[in-house]
Amino acid sequence: MVSSLRLPSLTSLFSSPYLRRPPPLLRRLHHHHKLSFPPPLTTAFSSQTTSASTTENPKKQTNQDHKVITPRSQDFNAWYVDIIANAELADYGPVRGTMVIRPYGYAIWEAIQDYLNVKFKETGHSNMYFPQFIPFSFIEKEASHVEGFSPELALVTIGGGKELEEKLVVRPTSETIVNHMFTQWIHSYRDLPLMVNQWANVTRWEMRTKPFVRTLEFLWQEGHTAHANPEEAEKEALQMIDVYTKFAYEQAAIPVIAGRKSKAETFAGADRTYTIEAMMGDQKALQAGTSHNLGQNFSRAFGTQFMDENGERQHVWQTSWAVSTRFIGGIIMTHGDDSGLMLPPKIAPIQVVIVPIWKKEDEKTGVLNAASSVKKVLQSAGIKVKLDDTDQRTPGWKFNFWEMKGVPLRIEIGPRDVSSASVVISRRDVPGKQGKVFGISMEPSILEAYVKDKLDEIQSSLLGRATSFRDSNIVDVSSYDELKAAITLGKWARGPWSASDADEQRVKEETGATIRCFPFEQPQGTKTCLMTGSPAEEVAIFAKSY
Repeated sequence: MVSSLRLPSLTSLFSSPYLRRPPPLLRRLHHHHKLSFPPPLTTAFSSQTTSASTTENPKKQTNQDHKVITPRSQDFNAWYVDIIANAELADYGPVRGTMVIRPYGYAIWEAIQDYLNVKFKETGHSNMYFPQFIPFSFIEKEASHVEGFSPELALVTIGGGKELEEKLVVRPTSETIVNHMFTQWIHSYRDLPLMVNQWANVTRWEMRTKPFVRTLEFLWQEGHTAHANPEEAEKEALQMIDVYTKFAYEQAAIPVIAGRKSKAETFAGADRTYTIEAMMGDQKALQAGTSHNLGQNFSRAFGTQFMDENGERQHVWQTSWAVSTRFIGGIIMTHGDDSGLMLPPKIAPIQVVIVPIWKKEDEKTGVLNAASSVKKVLQSAGIKVKLDDTDQRTPGWKFNFWEMKGVPLRIEIGPRDVSSASVVISRRDVPGKQGKVFGISMEPSILEAYVKDKLDEIQSSLLGRATSFRDSNIVDVSSYDELKAAITLGKWARGPWSASDADEQRVKEETGATIRCFPFEQPQGTKTCLMTGSPAEEVAIFAKSY
């Protein structure tokens, strides 16, 4: 089957944030925002040099083989792209704006899936799948929805070599096709609530792209539910944003702020949108997950009705909610440093890497046997462990490589450690000698307990560090001048707000900041709007964002 897409021009896709970094020697010749997108390079996103063969290059790889990472403080965006390349998380796809998620990056996504799947099923949801091709007429049925998504739509106009009778939209989100099917499945109050989730890909023709954060195609889960009354729908929308909040704190170690979006920032077609907002290392906000109370907007557009207990026909009340591979970008930008990725243990594909060290051939067998024994002990305890026993790379190369990959703990075993039946353990989150402990016993119960304890410490440490950073960069303001000053300094501004949509737009135009949310946790006492001086019931958080 031959298909064609009628799509916007590609000339402006992959603007500065997503551009491939030139070699280090060329970086000083260009400002990163002026770079052009070069042809695909096979080595552009590969940090791990292919192992040398014994016939062509028997020389071991050394520390000097590692690529240089742009310092985070020098150029945050370049640092971010370098991390993705060198930690082998993703590469660029052949179509501009797309990316290939590499195995290590996908393993992080699988960890996110594993946690959320359990929570979705615990809360009564079932996984299923909807087609990615949606009739264009479906999109047109809900007025605000089509208005919100029209600029991002990819349309299929030819199939099987023939012009299609109706254009097909490549799934930007699934509310429309879900409602079409719900209308066929829901007839009575006995069919409610109907609660489903799908893991799928989504296509949105973004004009400004950034790996993981904003790409032409991305992976996500999207939940869809239908209810017999508005109270159930509201409870569902709040329940799911709470699931996301707990995931962010407990698994990703990201201290998000949960709250309600302003009217201007509400999802197209929703009555209310709830969000979790995360502060990245450059102090910009990242919308990390959303949950929408759709009211009856889509059910009225599609005629999704049920017979209630009194025998009357009513439209269902609905929700939808989603997180995506954008969360991976959030993890990178929250925890990473100039040495590379730094992963919270609970979502790390590898929690412990074992690096055996020997110089003489007669030391090799004893060291490797000890390393294998340690690996078995930790694996049997449910710890995700990797033994790097290749002899084509030096120990120093391995140290740097696994630090780049963000592995939380490193275990070193040399001949002296074998003799003393002990190991050396280094923490990724505490650099240098301060993070290294010698003489940890190989005795299984002692080693297992120590490693588990340190993984818990790292998880807590990363959350605490990110929380301190967030809190130190939120400024309470009581006037528009104070808000502008805070935003100019790169801070988040928190202040009372009851002004109009036009005033909100003015803030966006004059400062580049938007209302990220009205936090669920609100201060007590009377409040005065920072813009108008009128009474205000809530404080809002303003920030520049991705």
